[in-house]
Amino acid sequence: MKCKCFSFIRGQLFLLPSNRPKRTLYSKKYGVDLIRYTHAANTVVYSSNKIDDTIRYLSLHDNKYIRYFPGHTKRVVALSMSPVDDTFISGSLDKTIRLWDLRSPNCQGLMHLQGKPVCSFDPEGLIFAAGVNSEMVKLYDLRSFDKGPFATFKMQYDRTCEWTGLKFSNDGKLILISTNGGFIRLIDAFKGAVLHTFGGYNNSKAVTLEASFTPDSQFIMIGSEDGKIHVWNGESGMKVAVLDGKHTGPITCLQFNPKFMTFASACSNMAFWLPTIDD
Repeated sequence: MKCKCFSFIRGQLFLLPSNRPKRTLYSKKYGVDLIRYTHAANTVVYSSNKIDDTIRYLSLHDNKYIRYFPGHTKRVVALSMSPVDDTFISGSLDKTIRLWDLRSPNCQGLMHLQGKPVCSFDPEGLIFAAGVNSEMVKLYDLRSFDKGPFATFKMQYDRTCEWTGLKFSNDGKLILISTNGGFIRLIDAFKGAVLHTFGGYNNSKAVTLEASFTPDSQFIMIGSEDGKIHVWNGESGMKVAVLDGKHTGPITCLQFNPKFMTFASACSNMAFWLPTIDD
Protein backbone atom coordinates (compact mmCIF):
# COMPACT_ATOMS: atom_id res chain seq x y z
CA MET A 1 0.00 0.00 0.00
CA LYS A 2 1.51 3.29 -1.07
CA CYS A 3 0.22 6.75 -0.35
CA LYS A 4 1.22 10.31 -0.97
CA CYS A 5 0.47 12.81 1.77
CA PHE A 6 -0.11 16.52 2.06
CA SER A 7 0.56 18.18 5.42
CA PHE A 8 -1.35 21.10 6.86
CA ILE A 9 -1.67 23.05 10.08
CA ARG A 10 -3.93 21.37 12.63
CA GLY A 11 -7.06 23.09 13.89
CA GLN A 12 -8.46 24.39 10.63
CA LEU A 13 -11.32 23.22 8.42
CA PHE A 14 -10.20 22.19 4.92
CA LEU A 15 -12.17 22.15 1.69
CA LEU A 16 -11.04 19.40 -0.70
CA PRO A 17 -9.79 19.10 -3.38
CA SER A 18 -8.20 22.56 -3.10
CA ASN A 19 -6.56 21.56 0.22
CA ARG A 20 -6.87 25.11 1.46
CA PRO A 21 -8.33 26.03 4.86
CA LYS A 22 -11.94 27.07 4.45
CA ARG A 23 -12.12 28.83 7.81
CA THR A 24 -10.90 28.62 11.39
CA LEU A 25 -13.38 28.21 14.26
CA TYR A 26 -12.46 28.86 17.88
CA SER A 27 -13.75 27.49 21.17
CA LYS A 28 -11.34 29.24 23.49
CA LYS A 29 -13.72 29.45 26.44
CA TYR A 30 -14.77 25.79 26.53
CA GLY A 31 -11.94 24.09 24.67
CA VAL A 32 -12.41 21.17 22.26
CA ASP A 33 -11.77 17.48 22.82
CA LEU A 34 -13.84 14.89 20.93
CA ILE A 35 -15.72 16.10 17.85
CA ARG A 36 -18.22 14.28 15.61
CA TYR A 37 -20.12 15.35 12.49
CA THR A 38 -23.90 15.00 12.61
CA HIS A 39 -26.24 14.19 9.71
CA ALA A 40 -27.26 17.83 9.30
CA ALA A 41 -25.07 19.82 6.92
CA ASN A 42 -22.20 21.75 8.51
CA THR A 43 -22.96 20.78 12.12
CA VAL A 44 -20.98 18.92 14.78
CA VAL A 45 -21.26 17.83 18.38
CA TYR A 46 -18.17 18.09 20.54
CA SER A 47 -17.01 17.64 24.10
CA SER A 48 -15.12 20.28 26.03
CA ASN A 49 -11.96 20.25 28.11
CA LYS A 50 -12.47 23.53 29.97
CA ILE A 51 -15.02 24.93 32.48
CA ASP A 52 -17.49 22.02 32.41
CA ASP A 53 -18.24 18.67 30.76
CA THR A 54 -21.26 19.79 28.73
CA ILE A 55 -21.50 18.52 25.14
CA ARG A 56 -22.18 21.23 22.56
CA TYR A 57 -24.01 21.17 19.23
CA LEU A 58 -22.39 23.68 16.87
CA SER A 59 -23.26 25.11 13.48
CA LEU A 60 -20.06 25.43 11.44
CA HIS A 61 -21.83 27.73 8.98
CA ASP A 62 -22.14 30.66 11.38
CA ASN A 63 -20.15 29.37 14.39
CA LYS A 64 -23.21 29.44 16.68
CA TYR A 65 -24.37 26.91 19.24
CA ILE A 66 -27.62 25.15 18.43
CA ARG A 67 -28.01 23.27 21.70
CA TYR A 68 -26.22 22.25 24.91
CA PHE A 69 -26.27 18.78 26.46
CA PRO A 70 -25.42 19.03 30.19
CA GLY A 71 -25.27 16.09 32.56
CA HIS A 72 -21.79 14.59 32.72
CA THR A 73 -19.79 15.58 35.79
CA LYS A 74 -16.37 14.45 34.55
CA ARG A 75 -14.50 14.47 31.24
CA VAL A 76 -16.24 12.86 28.26
CA VAL A 77 -13.98 10.11 26.90
CA ALA A 78 -16.26 8.60 24.23
CA LEU A 79 -18.65 10.18 21.74
CA SER A 80 -20.47 8.32 18.95
CA MET A 81 -23.08 9.56 16.48
CA SER A 82 -25.73 7.15 15.25
CA PRO A 83 -25.17 6.31 11.56
CA VAL A 84 -28.91 6.52 10.81
CA ASP A 85 -30.56 9.28 12.88
CA ASP A 86 -30.11 12.12 15.38
CA THR A 87 -29.22 9.86 18.31
CA PHE A 88 -25.77 9.94 19.87
CA ILE A 89 -24.12 8.41 22.93
CA SER A 90 -21.42 9.65 25.25
CA GLY A 91 -19.25 7.98 27.87
CA SER A 92 -17.57 9.79 30.73
CA LEU A 93 -15.10 9.34 33.55
CA ASP A 94 -18.10 9.81 35.85
CA LYS A 95 -18.77 6.12 35.01
CA THR A 96 -21.91 6.77 33.02
CA ILE A 97 -23.06 6.40 29.43
CA ARG A 98 -25.74 8.83 28.31
CA LEU A 99 -28.06 8.53 25.34
CA TRP A 100 -29.05 11.78 23.60
CA ASP A 101 -31.20 13.12 20.79
CA LEU A 102 -29.98 16.23 18.96
CA ARG A 103 -33.50 17.68 19.11
CA SER A 104 -33.63 17.78 22.92
CA PRO A 105 -31.19 18.99 25.60
CA ASN A 106 -32.45 16.32 27.99
CA CYS A 107 -30.69 13.01 28.39
CA GLN A 108 -32.81 10.24 26.79
CA GLY A 109 -31.17 7.41 28.73
CA LEU A 110 -28.63 6.96 31.52
CA MET A 111 -26.51 3.95 32.38
CA HIS A 112 -24.38 3.69 35.53
CA LEU A 113 -21.34 1.45 35.11
CA GLN A 114 -18.60 0.08 37.33
CA GLY A 115 -15.68 1.73 35.58
CA LYS A 116 -14.50 4.02 32.79
CA PRO A 117 -16.55 3.40 29.60
CA VAL A 118 -15.82 3.62 25.90
CA CYS A 119 -18.76 3.21 23.52
CA SER A 120 -19.79 3.14 19.88
CA PHE A 121 -22.78 2.45 17.61
CA ASP A 122 -22.81 -0.47 15.21
CA PRO A 123 -23.03 0.47 11.48
CA GLU A 124 -26.82 -0.07 11.36
CA GLY A 125 -27.54 2.03 14.44
CA LEU A 126 -29.53 -0.76 16.09
CA ILE A 127 -27.11 -1.66 18.88
CA PHE A 128 -24.25 -0.04 20.68
CA ALA A 129 -21.25 -1.49 22.44
CA ALA A 130 -19.79 -0.35 25.73
CA GLY A 131 -16.28 -1.22 26.80
CA VAL A 132 -16.21 -1.15 30.60
CA ASN A 133 -13.27 -0.96 32.98
CA SER A 134 -10.86 -2.11 30.23
CA GLU A 135 -12.00 -5.73 30.57
CA MET A 136 -15.59 -6.19 29.31
CA VAL A 137 -17.52 -5.44 26.13
CA LYS A 138 -21.29 -5.18 26.63
CA LEU A 139 -23.73 -5.09 23.71
CA TYR A 140 -27.06 -3.26 24.09
CA ASP A 141 -30.16 -3.10 21.93
CA LEU A 142 -30.92 0.58 21.49
CA ARG A 143 -34.67 -0.05 21.78
CA SER A 144 -34.38 -1.83 25.16
CA PHE A 145 -31.03 -0.80 26.61
CA ASP A 146 -32.66 -0.22 30.01
CA LYS A 147 -33.07 -4.00 30.30
CA GLY A 148 -29.31 -4.45 30.32
CA PRO A 149 -26.87 -5.93 27.80
CA PHE A 150 -27.95 -8.83 25.63
CA ALA A 151 -24.33 -10.02 25.40
CA THR A 152 -21.22 -9.57 27.54
CA PHE A 153 -17.70 -10.49 26.45
CA LYS A 154 -15.00 -10.58 29.10
CA MET A 155 -11.41 -10.00 27.99
CA GLN A 156 -8.16 -10.77 29.75
CA TYR A 157 -7.41 -7.77 31.95
CA ASP A 158 -4.06 -6.07 31.38
CA ARG A 159 -2.83 -3.88 34.23
CA THR A 160 -0.26 -2.15 32.03
CA CYS A 161 -2.80 -0.16 30.00
CA GLU A 162 -6.45 0.87 29.66
CA TRP A 163 -8.92 0.89 26.79
CA THR A 164 -9.19 4.21 24.98
CA GLY A 165 -11.52 3.45 22.07
CA LEU A 166 -13.95 0.98 20.55
CA LYS A 167 -15.08 0.80 16.91
CA PHE A 168 -17.21 -1.51 14.77
CA SER A 169 -16.09 -2.46 11.28
CA ASN A 170 -18.35 -1.23 8.48
CA ASP A 171 -19.69 -4.74 7.89
CA GLY A 172 -20.60 -5.03 11.59
CA LYS A 173 -18.69 -8.29 12.06
CA LEU A 174 -15.68 -7.00 14.00
CA ILE A 175 -14.92 -4.75 16.95
CA LEU A 176 -11.59 -2.98 17.32
CA ILE A 177 -10.42 -2.14 20.84
CA SER A 178 -7.76 0.57 21.19
CA THR A 179 -5.54 0.93 24.25
CA ASN A 180 -2.98 3.41 25.55
CA GLY A 181 -0.43 0.59 25.60
CA GLY A 182 1.53 -1.07 22.84
CA PHE A 183 -1.26 -3.22 21.40
CA ILE A 184 -4.82 -3.18 20.03
CA ARG A 185 -7.29 -6.09 19.84
CA LEU A 186 -9.64 -7.30 17.16
CA ILE A 187 -12.63 -9.32 18.36
CA ASP A 188 -15.59 -11.08 16.77
CA ALA A 189 -18.64 -8.84 17.23
CA PHE A 190 -21.00 -11.82 17.60
CA LYS A 191 -19.01 -14.20 19.80
CA GLY A 192 -16.52 -11.91 21.53
CA ALA A 193 -13.57 -14.14 20.65
CA VAL A 194 -10.23 -12.36 20.30
CA LEU A 195 -9.20 -12.84 16.68
CA HIS A 196 -5.90 -10.95 16.72
CA THR A 197 -3.76 -8.79 18.97
CA PHE A 198 -1.72 -6.26 17.01
CA GLY A 199 1.51 -4.82 18.41
CA GLY A 200 4.98 -3.80 17.35
CA TYR A 201 4.40 -0.04 17.27
CA ASN A 202 5.80 2.60 19.63
CA ASN A 203 3.69 3.88 22.52
CA SER A 204 5.92 4.00 25.59
CA LYS A 205 4.28 7.14 27.03
CA ALA A 206 0.72 5.74 27.19
CA VAL A 207 -0.62 8.15 24.57
CA THR A 208 -4.20 7.79 23.35
CA LEU A 209 -3.63 6.70 19.74
CA GLU A 210 -6.65 6.29 17.46
CA ALA A 211 -7.04 3.06 15.48
CA SER A 212 -9.34 2.62 12.48
CA PHE A 213 -10.68 0.11 10.00
CA THR A 214 -10.38 0.72 6.29
CA PRO A 215 -13.85 1.20 4.71
CA ASP A 216 -13.84 -2.37 3.32
CA SER A 217 -13.23 -3.74 6.85
CA GLN A 218 -10.19 -5.69 5.62
CA PHE A 219 -7.34 -3.72 7.17
CA ILE A 220 -6.63 -2.14 10.56
CA MET A 221 -4.47 0.93 11.06
CA ILE A 222 -3.02 2.81 14.00
CA GLY A 223 -0.57 5.65 14.41
CA SER A 224 2.40 5.50 16.72
CA GLU A 225 4.47 7.59 19.09
CA ASP A 226 7.15 8.14 16.43
CA GLY A 227 4.71 9.42 13.82
CA LYS A 228 4.43 6.31 11.66
CA ILE A 229 1.24 4.43 10.73
CA HIS A 230 1.11 0.63 11.05
CA VAL A 231 -1.25 -1.45 8.90
CA TRP A 232 -2.39 -5.06 9.40
CA ASN A 233 -4.52 -7.49 7.42
CA GLY A 234 -7.55 -8.18 9.62
CA GLU A 235 -8.02 -11.74 8.39
CA SER A 236 -4.45 -13.03 8.56
CA GLY A 237 -3.23 -10.75 11.34
CA MET A 238 -0.06 -10.01 9.36
CA LYS A 239 1.45 -6.52 9.24
CA VAL A 240 1.37 -5.37 5.62
CA ALA A 241 2.75 -1.82 5.72
CA VAL A 242 4.32 0.95 7.78
CA LEU A 243 3.53 4.41 6.38
CA ASP A 244 5.62 7.50 7.04
CA GLY A 245 3.82 10.82 6.69
CA LYS A 246 6.65 12.80 8.30
CA HIS A 247 4.62 13.42 11.44
CA THR A 248 6.62 15.12 14.17
CA GLY A 249 4.82 13.54 17.13
CA PRO A 250 2.35 10.83 18.21
CA ILE A 251 -0.56 10.32 15.80
CA THR A 252 -3.60 10.80 18.02
CA CYS A 253 -6.22 10.98 15.23
CA LEU A 254 -6.69 8.61 12.30
CA GLN A 255 -9.90 8.70 10.25
CA PHE A 256 -10.99 7.36 6.86
CA ASN A 257 -13.19 9.25 4.44
CA PRO A 258 -16.55 7.36 4.44
CA LYS A 259 -16.97 7.64 0.65
CA PHE A 260 -13.52 7.73 -0.92
CA MET A 261 -10.26 5.82 -0.47
CA THR A 262 -8.54 8.61 1.43
CA PHE A 263 -7.77 9.14 5.09
CA ALA A 264 -6.35 11.77 7.41
CA SER A 265 -3.81 11.42 10.21
CA ALA A 266 -2.89 14.07 12.72
CA CYS A 267 -0.42 14.94 15.46
CA SER A 268 0.40 18.66 15.81
CA ASN A 269 0.06 18.77 12.02
CA MET A 270 -2.34 16.92 9.73
CA ALA A 271 -1.74 14.79 6.63
CA PHE A 272 -4.20 13.72 3.95
CA TRP A 273 -3.41 10.40 2.27
CA LEU A 274 -4.35 9.44 -1.29
CA PRO A 275 -3.80 6.06 -2.98
CA THR A 276 -1.14 5.85 -5.66
CA ILE A 277 -0.61 3.38 -8.49
CA ASP A 278 2.64 1.42 -8.69
CA ASP A 279 4.76 2.17 -11.75
